[in-house]
Amino acid sequence: MKGLFQILTFFVLFAVTSATGLNAQANDPIVSDIEIEFVDIRNVSDEAILARLQVREGMPFNQNLVDRSVRSLYNTRLFDFIEARTEDMAGGQVRVIFTVQARYKIGKIAIEGNDRLKTRRLRREVNSRVGQSLDERRIRRDADKILTFYREKGYTEARVDYSIDRNPTNGQGVVTFLINEGQKLKIDEVTYVGNTAFSARALKKQMETRKRWFLSWLTGSGRFDEAKFQEDLERLRTLYLNAGYLDVSIPESNVTLDYPSAGEIDITIRIDEGRQYRVGDIRFEGNTVFPTPLLYASLGLLPGDVFSPEDLDKDVERISNIYGAVGYLETSVRPERRANIGTGAIDLIYNVRESDKFEVESILIEGNTKTKSIVVIRELALSPGRVFNMVYMKNSEAILRNTRFFDEVQLSPESTNIPGKKNLKVRLKEGRTGNFQFGAGFSSLESAVVFFEISQSNFDLFKFRSPFMQGDGQKFRFKGSVGSSSNEVVLAFEEPWLFERRLAFGFELFRRETDFNSSTYNELRTGVELYLRKRLFGLINGQVAYRYEIVDLQDVTAVAPELIRTEAESSPRSISKVTFTLWRDTRNDLIFTTRGSRISLATTFAGVGGDTEYIKVEGRSAFFLPTFEFGDQVLSILGRVGSLWEYSDQAVPFFDRFYLGGPDSVRGFDYREVGPVDSREPVGGNSYGFGSLEYSIKVADPLRLAIFYDWGFVNVDDFDFSPSTYNDNWGIGIRLLVLGNPLRLDFGIPITTTQILDENGNVISDNDDGSQFHFSFGTRF
Repeated sequence: MKGLFQILTFFVLFAVTSATGLNAQANDPIVSDIEIEFVDIRNVSDEAILARLQVREGMPFNQNLVDRSVRSLYNTRLFDFIEARTEDMAGGQVRVIFTVQARYKIGKIAIEGNDRLKTRRLRREVNSRVGQSLDERRIRRDADKILTFYREKGYTEARVDYSIDRNPTNGQGVVTFLINEGQKLKIDEVTYVGNTAFSARALKKQMETRKRWFLSWLTGSGRFDEAKFQEDLERLRTLYLNAGYLDVSIPESNVTLDYPSAGEIDITIRIDEGRQYRVGDIRFEGNTVFPTPLLYASLGLLPGDVFSPEDLDKDVERISNIYGAVGYLETSVRPERRANIGTGAIDLIYNVRESDKFEVESILIEGNTKTKSIVVIRELALSPGRVFNMVYMKNSEAILRNTRFFDEVQLSPESTNIPGKKNLKVRLKEGRTGNFQFGAGFSSLESAVVFFEISQSNFDLFKFRSPFMQGDGQKFRFKGSVGSSSNEVVLAFEEPWLFERRLAFGFELFRRETDFNSSTYNELRTGVELYLRKRLFGLINGQVAYRYEIVDLQDVTAVAPELIRTEAESSPRSISKVTFTLWRDTRNDLIFTTRGSRISLATTFAGVGGDTEYIKVEGRSAFFLPTFEFGDQVLSILGRVGSLWEYSDQAVPFFDRFYLGGPDSVRGFDYREVGPVDSREPVGGNSYGFGSLEYSIKVADPLRLAIFYDWGFVNVDDFDFSPSTYNDNWGIGIRLLVLGNPLRLDFGIPITTTQILDENGNVISDNDDGSQFHFSFGTRF
């Protein structure tokens, strides 16, 4: 009975509550009409406003719907002010009145006061447009953008304001940006006072604020920018701090700006260096896993060394890496600095808080929407069950980035519920790996050419059902070109992990037709190359390649030398050869290299079948030495040497011999013009040597200027390295990046040329065709 009574009580209460709600709703006034009142101007139609309202005529009045209507109107950004109020009407009805103040619309945008910068260029900095609602916050941001642009151009004293002329008649406003350009300040001199620890030259290297020079118009330097100048002062402080001058002071009050003449500024920076501090005693506390002598041996800062906060941070990282390399991932190292009043040095105490040792539980990969997980896992130096090595984790992160499959790569340990275990979390963001290029180009060697190329660096050969065929880490390239001097078709494929081992296998099918080698014949090469490549040890790579090609000489003219005509009679010729190559590459960038080297040694054995027999040995080296930080200056040194060995009675065909001259070697001479000739036609030689010095400086990103010297010789006989017939040149060049491809412009001036003699020893010609201008895509290395 008690349960039945509770149920009846619930239904009675529910009925009373529902009835009350219905009566309340029935008693709400009805909206009789909705009225729109405009303040100031009317440039928005009533229909546009009513369409945004959630309250309607004839429905019960609801304050929540009125509030939502106000928010909806504000969201249109067409009004500066909106208010809703009600008026009671007869018969229990209510009128809802919306009072709105519409925003003016932009009728015109004007720019005044600019004399040195064009109005058309300044308009690019303005986001406001005619016809938009007049938003004063947006106008203010536009004025700030114009001011920023002026200061980037060196007009540090520029001022930008704005005015708005509102017309109530048409509801439009005229926005005028008022510019006071001031003088364009060019830095005439930067002087340092009080510097004894560093020379003025060393301090200038730290600063972007520099004295103008003859290329400042191109590089944008020599202009005073307040923001950059403050960053420069901070870099100077950092330089002194890392040299042990912990009390250094370079406040703004120590900086003097003088104006010797109109538009020029002299900057004087006074430096209070203070004393230089050195490292005193060093102690370790809290370390039990590793003995103190081992941790001490890893330090770069030792007693007596100049104290450097930057070096101290590096030492902390070294100690953390020692623990992280054996799985103590959560070990923390906190350095404590104590000034020793007695010795005047900085004593260091490394407080070590050791953690538990962790192993890898599992590998979790996120974000690989296209790339197979196995492609990621095989690049990792960590696997489940192994000690969680933080150094290996960081190396694996770098390796994954270098695949260029991903735009973002982040590896991190992730906690688990298992003691002593952590997951390796791999977060990825897929990048664009496929590429399609179509266009036209021009070079001094190949003249005009139309080309297309389809490439995929993350190819999947067996994903044939997918239109994109990607995700397995393979390389694919299909290229074709048609030009006035050459035609080419290339199909290439590479599997970098053959049988899931770090062994690359690839092939290339090609057909290349060229007539720029000589004016007396055309050359057609068709063939295939297969290769295996592997990292042998350290940075040493090895490759073995088999190449089979057919060389056909066509359109041989009557004036061609007998050597060429004889070869053409037996054409086509088949060449079957095996090449073994070793190389070491430490370059920091494959396009604009600024440091590192590349050294290679290749041996080719031709005669594994085919019609041709010879052995070829060639060594190449390239060294890149950074000199001065200013302009990222680099000295590059190239050296090449090679020889062909005719181990049988069969001569090496002239088209497989060595040649020099042209954009990739001795640039003061025309293509292949350095070396032996027959009837004034280059026919190559069996031995050669080549060297090149090039000094380049970056004047703007990505523009570099270069000055170079090239030297080389080609001799007829095998292993004849006599330089007596050398040619050399000097020249200047420009390096650019155009659509992601390096463009080289070189002007070479010959120094030493070679005379061509007839059978009687009379000079009939030489290889001096005057200065040569070469332009080509790609690098020389």
